[in-house]
Amino acid sequence: MAEIVRESMEYDVVIVGAGPAGLSAAIRLKQLDADLSVVVLEKGSEVGAHILSGAVLDPSGLDALLPDWRKMNAPIKTEVKEDNFYILGPAGQARIPNWPMPPLMNNHGNYIVSMANVCRWMAGIAEGLGVEIFPGMAASALVYEGDRVKGVVAGEFGLDPATGEPGPSYEPGMELHGKYVFLSEGVRGSLSKEVIARYDLSKGHCPQKFGLGMKEIWEIDPAKHRLGTVTHTMGWPLGSNAGGGSFIYHLENNQVYVGFVVHLNYENPHLYPYMEFQRFKHHPMVAELLKGGKRVAYGARAISEGGWQSIPKMTAPGVALLGCSAGLVNVPRIKGNHNAMLSGKAAAESAYAAIKAGRQGDELTGYEAEVRNGPIGRDLKKVRNVKPLWSKYGLVASLMGGGIDMWANTIGLTIFGTLKHGKSDAAATGLAQDFRPIDYPKPDGKLSFDRLTNVAFSFTNHDEAQPAHLKLKDKSIPIAVNLPKYAEPAQRYCPAGVYEVVSEEGKDPRFVINFQNCVHCKTCDIKDPSQNINWTTPQGGGGPNYPNM
Repeated sequence: MAEIVRESMEYDVVIVGAGPAGLSAAIRLKQLDADLSVVVLEKGSEVGAHILSGAVLDPSGLDALLPDWRKMNAPIKTEVKEDNFYILGPAGQARIPNWPMPPLMNNHGNYIVSMANVCRWMAGIAEGLGVEIFPGMAASALVYEGDRVKGVVAGEFGLDPATGEPGPSYEPGMELHGKYVFLSEGVRGSLSKEVIARYDLSKGHCPQKFGLGMKEIWEIDPAKHRLGTVTHTMGWPLGSNAGGGSFIYHLENNQVYVGFVVHLNYENPHLYPYMEFQRFKHHPMVAELLKGGKRVAYGARAISEGGWQSIPKMTAPGVALLGCSAGLVNVPRIKGNHNAMLSGKAAAESAYAAIKAGRQGDELTGYEAEVRNGPIGRDLKKVRNVKPLWSKYGLVASLMGGGIDMWANTIGLTIFGTLKHGKSDAAATGLAQDFRPIDYPKPDGKLSFDRLTNVAFSFTNHDEAQPAHLKLKDKSIPIAVNLPKYAEPAQRYCPAGVYEVVSEEGKDPRFVINFQNCVHCKTCDIKDPSQNINWTTPQGGGGPNYPNM
């Protein structure tokens, strides 16, 4: 194959991903120096198209970045008025009182928001400051110069779907070079994964842990709507099968966000996270709320849950990991957007100082120090033992031991030190023969829905005339290894029905990848027990088109 020749553009800072971290970095760079050249590349069809979050927003990140945001027509209107926590059983629930909970769990002063819409608003501010934002431009490869990351390749189109080589309508894309490159791709981004592996950034840190978050937006009966109410549940239907829980947030326009998180360190390969979510909505408390309403949107994405112990080294020559690319979610609070914004601000300030000093392409050590020793580190250190306690000892131990540990940490004490996470979520998967299959009720089409019907409500679209962006390292493994050993769990852990095992009479079973359904959650890249699936970026603009997730 002939060498591909690409044009290049030079910037001070190249940012991959128009989420809260990347946009915060772009805004802060321009606040510091209006003459800095800053570009943001977004693989979604528009800013916000690939943003899915709960979300109850802690405004501390915005307060630091844009102190006057309340006067700037931000789509942040619904303040939390009521906080509810429940343990669910199959037919009832028990409320956990708020008073024993550590102060950091209080949602007073936080807001129920659509982070997709918050990011659209932030993009407008960034563009007003002179930031160039290019949606529909997937950054598909890194550009190296010696040992440093020099830039990225973006906007490559027209690869042949069969061979992956340039086809007749091939567009090579461009190289965008920067003095520094910020990767703010969200959880398990393909370029971030490459950087972490190439520079061994996870050395000395626990493996990252993940959850799968699924979310629907419902319009409900106005008589049942309670603006500003936040409800979290644990327990049924997951029980001892997996860790996780739910959220129900009442926002404007008689809408509620209904979400469900399954921790991906579950052992039983027969577990079907999507169907656990659908079953959850049939709990009497939830069913009564949704009865007479209608679901208007669906989506899913992975969540980083490793916290303090799992944050890799965040810098390498010329490159820095921001937000969920580094894993800055506070798991018990179910919040990461504030830390994403603070990380973007910190990275921008470190890059600005370096550029002003005449540097480029080196490590932004000041950024790493600020994350670990500043407000992000303080936020994550306090809760660092909740997830490992839950993983090792279960829900009750996590509630009691984790609660006591969080209380102690608020006054600078620690009971458990820093507990370590165990094996990766992929390695946690057990053998199918050691577990019973789980019988899930058929969706009723009113409260619960089959996957493909729901995926239509994510407005996902991929150009079929491109290579599948879900790549198997060894095409034989799904049928030869995963099927006999693990009952091929890709059929179940994917919340979009991408993977199928097709059996036809008289023929060997086939593993089919319906990449057009992919909502870019990255669960397959995380949970495949053979680590045989590599999630890469499709052509720019493909994927979900979330309206106000």
